[in-house]
Amino acid sequence: MNSMYEQLMQLPLFQGVSTEKITALVEKLPFHFLKFHNGDQIFAAGDPCTHIRFIVSGQVSIETQWRRLRVSMTQTLTTPHVLAAECLFGRKTVYPYTAVAQGSCGILQLLKSDYIKMVSSDKVFLFNILNYLSSGSQRNTASILATRDGSVAERFAMLMDLLAVSGATDIKLHYKQKDLSALLGTQRTTLIATLDKLSDQGIIEYDSNELSVLDIQGLISTIR
Repeated sequence: MNSMYEQLMQLPLFQGVSTEKITALVEKLPFHFLKFHNGDQIFAAGDPCTHIRFIVSGQVSIETQWRRLRVSMTQTLTTPHVLAAECLFGRKTVYPYTAVAQGSCGILQLLKSDYIKMVSSDKVFLFNILNYLSSGSQRNTASILATRDGSVAERFAMLMDLLAVSGATDIKLHYKQKDLSALLGTQRTTLIATLDKLSDQGIIEYDSNELSVLDIQGLISTIR
């Protein structure tokens, strides 16, 4: 039982809450601990976000797909990440990406209405979710405003900064060069020259249809 409480207290939106408070909530609210096997879909892009979900064990691969372009982005998240908490509130409460278990993984989920009860029960929960949502918004704004010359490298770095989840690993783009060029608003020759430069700097490695980000902080530093 103690290990469950220790897991909960490691989650980003539970930090700073007393063990006594968490114990009371577990007894009062229906916390669901779900097990997924390799390749199991946890949710799909476009599904309504009706629960808040946390990774409590294992790894989850998330994929973002551009609708009319043959471009997609994958990245790997591990415990104690929360999955798309920003989609729980707002005008459009649907998931922007598909989440799939990588190997065996455990997910804690709580119904939105129950999570609201939890947030209402303690100011620490409230501050945690407000800080989480505000940090994401501020990060996106800073990325956009940091643009200096609008180069392809900057546009690519900004795209990655906007979509890469903090702490994610194995960040990859899968694409057709024609579509990635269209997405970044440039010619294919300029795209390749830009990717070559980033590759020479050890920031990425790529081939004709896949790109791996080796140093996300080094990439973001080009616009910060």
